[in-house]
Amino acid sequence: MADDMELDEPVSPQAGGASRTAAMQTHTKATAVRSIEGWIIMVTNVHEEADEEAIQDKFGEFGEIKNLHLNLDRRSGYVKGYALIEYATLDEARDAIDNAHNTKLLDQTVQVDFAFVRPPPGKGQGGGRGGGAGGRGPNRGRTGRSRSRSPGASKDDA
Repeated sequence: MADDMELDEPVSPQAGGASRTAAMQTHTKATAVRSIEGWIIMVTNVHEEADEEAIQDKFGEFGEIKNLHLNLDRRSGYVKGYALIEYATLDEARDAIDNAHNTKLLDQTVQVDFAFVRPPPGKGQGGGRGGGAGGRGPNRGRTGRSRSRSPGASKDDA
């Protein structure tokens, strides 16, 4: 089974030079990250009455769509306003982003970009888990006592 699978080469921004890095850039200059099976793009501002066929017709011209998720609102049954589309190669995903971003789909302008990204250099450095004052540990970023006292315990017990 593994013999008939089509695989991309491992991708890193440094490996492919400037053109490969440019192809992996999002509109906000973050670097796109490949999912396990392919390159996933996110289409936002999708009309609530859009269906998979309309998405397939618009985005199928940029390459073979491996997977398409068009989530529906449980209560209303209408589209939630976004779609996730998976392409096998970076070139297909980039082509879809470049040619479908800010275009009309059922009389609404859709925005298209990579779904999974690494933040641009210098951004996203502060938050997250692990390290720093946040997370677990005796102080957890608090000043003074690190834990509450048991009822009936005196200050000398701490």
